[in-house]
Amino acid sequence: MQCPRSDFAFAKPLRLLNAAQYRAVFDSAPVRAAQPQFLILARPNELGHPRLGLVIAKKHVRNATDRNRIKRIARETFRLQQHQLFPLDAVVLARAGAGDLDKDALAKIFNKLWRRLDQRARNPQPEQQAQQRPPRPQRGKGRKGSGNKNAADKPAQPPNSNGARTQESGS
Repeated sequence: MQCPRSDFAFAKPLRLLNAAQYRAVFDSAPVRAAQPQFLILARPNELGHPRLGLVIAKKHVRNATDRNRIKRIARETFRLQQHQLFPLDAVVLARAGAGDLDKDALAKIFNKLWRRLDQRARNPQPEQQAQQRPPRPQRGKGRKGSGNKNAADKPAQPPNSNGARTQESGS
């Protein structure tokens, strides 16, 4: 699907739309830009245009109107700079204190973060690539342990003559 790049719309091809697209960014994000209130994780894509995803958690921004304002301004700054940005899949994450910022401060922060992200994507640093984290383990069923964490740490006791395991005495 070719994305028209002549206008400044924020059409569906410019958005991360499903969990698999978000997961791909979270699992391997070699490009990052951060401020105390926001973190942007990104990875290059093969589409020829950038895409945006937003994660503005209620945990960090309690008020719904504040969350909506942050998302609106993040989309707007992205929309206006989309033609200058390197083709990346980017996810914006809000941190504590993001809801306390006013509209002008948010726009200034996002514009700075988009420039920094684009610069880092175009000029990757060798140490940035070396510090890249390994992929996260899969989450889901079967990840929980048996409940007895110490049992796995102790070596197995050989059975005694009647087949039962022996108990070590503390003395």
